[in-house]
Amino acid sequence: MNRAAAAGYSTDDVARLLGVDPRRVRSFVAAGFLAPRRKGRAYRFSFQDLVILRAAHGLLEAGIPPQRVQSALARLRRQLPRGRSLAAVRISPEGGQVVVRDGAEVWEPESGQRQLPYPDFAGFEGFAVAELAERAAPHARRAVAEAERRGDLDAEDWYEVAYDLEATALDEAERAYRRALRLDPAHADAHVNLGRLLHAAGDAAAAEGHYRQAAALRPADPTPAFNLGVALQDLGRPREALAAYRRAVASDPAFADAWFNLAGLHSQLGDPRAALRSLKRYRDLVRPRR
Repeated sequence: MNRAAAAGYSTDDVARLLGVDPRRVRSFVAAGFLAPRRKGRAYRFSFQDLVILRAAHGLLEAGIPPQRVQSALARLRRQLPRGRSLAAVRISPEGGQVVVRDGAEVWEPESGQRQLPYPDFAGFEGFAVAELAERAAPHARRAVAEAERRGDLDAEDWYEVAYDLEATALDEAERAYRRALRLDPAHADAHVNLGRLLHAAGDAAAAEGHYRQAAALRPADPTPAFNLGVALQDLGRPREALAAYRRAVASDPAFADAWFNLAGLHSQLGDPRAALRSLKRYRDLVRPRR
């Protein structure tokens, strides 16, 4: 594959975007904060790598011990799956811990523990990924133009390009996912992510088709089932949505959002006992640590 050449940011690109010396970027890699791809002897960083590096720089400046930063960010990478955009994320320290806010969710990457109520961040206020995305957007658009000029990318290359574009250029991201699917109609992650973009743009009907294809390709993956449930709710088909959420929690019993949505649907459909059971499962999963 040509993925390393198709997308990503060089060490100098990252240094300019983050406002740090290139040696600082290389030191973060040497310290194990992340493992970027290589193109020959040079590093190629993804947009997610940019997020991790920006977080590492800010958290270290805020006095969080390096070992804790490394541990938290390693887990954070695993907690931000390909079915979720990074654009709404904010990463901050709070009480000596690394805390992540993603929309209405707040959690500690080290423990995976959600926090309720939402913390009042003090000191270093963290950073919003959207601010970094705005600075990275011109580079991302140039990368797409170069990828189209080359014309030798495979489906996984286009998927990687699209994923990097999500936080910086949504129209280009959608086109890149479609390119990936033309080359490989069985690329489940591309179906999930394209469906999510279409859904966010208000086209739940088009999103449904992509979620269903992803669910058929990966029946044990809870993400397409959950996303399908949300789309079906938005389309006014609650019983079908209920079945989709049940498939999600069957695959992942710790999928808190699916339990929450199940509670609402059971209540809507006149089954208060099932609603209470689902709500209890949700509360057990998100109960803050004592």
